[in-house]
Amino acid sequence: MTNLQTLFAPGFKTEPYWWDLAEPLPRDSGDEAPEMPDRATVIIVGGGYAGLSAALTLARLGQDVLLLEAERIGWGASSRNGGMVSGGLKLAGSVLGSKLPPPVAQAIAKAAADSFPFLEDLILREAIRCDYVRCGRFTPAWTPAHYDAMARQAPLIAELTGQPTHMLPPDRQREVLGSDYYHGGLFTEAAGSLHPAKLARGMAEAAERAGARLMDQTRVLAITQEGLHFRVETTHGPVLSDAVLVTTNGYTRGTDGRSPMPWLARRVIPVASYMVATEELEPEVMDELFPGRHVISDSRRVLSYFRPSPDGRRVLWGGRASFAPIIPPAAAPILHRMMSRVFPDLAEARLTHAWTGNVAFTFDFLPHIGVEEGIHYAAGCQGSGVAMATWLGHNAALKLAGNQETPFALDSLPFPTLPGYSGSPWFLPMVGNWYRLKDWMERKR
Repeated sequence: MTNLQTLFAPGFKTEPYWWDLAEPLPRDSGDEAPEMPDRATVIIVGGGYAGLSAALTLARLGQDVLLLEAERIGWGASSRNGGMVSGGLKLAGSVLGSKLPPPVAQAIAKAAADSFPFLEDLILREAIRCDYVRCGRFTPAWTPAHYDAMARQAPLIAELTGQPTHMLPPDRQREVLGSDYYHGGLFTEAAGSLHPAKLARGMAEAAERAGARLMDQTRVLAITQEGLHFRVETTHGPVLSDAVLVTTNGYTRGTDGRSPMPWLARRVIPVASYMVATEELEPEVMDELFPGRHVISDSRRVLSYFRPSPDGRRVLWGGRASFAPIIPPAAAPILHRMMSRVFPDLAEARLTHAWTGNVAFTFDFLPHIGVEEGIHYAAGCQGSGVAMATWLGHNAALKLAGNQETPFALDSLPFPTLPGYSGSPWFLPMVGNWYRLKDWMERKR
């Protein structure tokens, strides 16, 4: 299907499917600019999962918290992602197979896996209505070699998560995925699905109930230290604070090339991820494609991730449609072709939504929290931020407040960058195409 008039359903939108029910709204719909307070004990820059989680934790600890967001609360990746709660399983698998010393790798893997029960507890404790279901995750193998590698890691993943984890060979793949495109894969119960925009809205409401102040449409321009305090310059005037936490992740470098924390911008790589939603499909089609309604993320370097919508009526499909910036209508046919290779029966399915958002990678492929020149930060979720960003924000808040009871394995790790890198990833098309080539070569072999 290449004709855009037949690919796009009537009313096609270039906004997230999630916004139909939970679009991020301005905190104050009045015409007057919000009034900036003179000071706050802690200022958080960034109103996504990490910032909201940190605001909630700090407010519960009795801190006077002011959260500043350049757009609307939850406007970025927190309301644009796939709503798949993997609990750091991808990170855990990668570090366990890395060259890190085994004790370090095991501590990082455990810290990543702990993000899953933390998010489940948060949703339950704050009574956040976000369509959460512990549905399990299937990671289909791109090649037989990938299957063998996952089989070696499966016992460790089971041990880390405390949940059943097992391999499904190709002849059992259709128990969890209605496709023969892959070579079997790994299934773990330590994963879930939710409505990401509803989660962001619920976390914002919880933070406000706890006493945090949230101010959106307020861009932070600069952060400077003045003695024992910080002066935060914003589009609505300056504000003083005792501490600052930056949680801007994939949006650390603004569209104007500026960043409130240039040091951090030089260490995170914003990568656009694209998603589409199909029109509503017949129940028997969805039953065939997603038996058990699990979430799916394949093992390629340039991966695809997909799942049923919370109401079970649509396919939501995401991936790296391009490593150079393109608009959602241009990305949609690319994703549709990817989807049709896995699900040939969807070759004629039309799309109702296409959208994009930035995730943040790091040069060492690890999330980080820490302090640089007195400014706290949390960033680098590697595209698995629903649980991880929430967990990072919580731990960064504990560190800032001096309430860490045990060391956090992702705290104060060396945070590498490239010489000359300023936050604009000019190299992404080259690196991305190399990864695509390696995926293609492995598949051909």
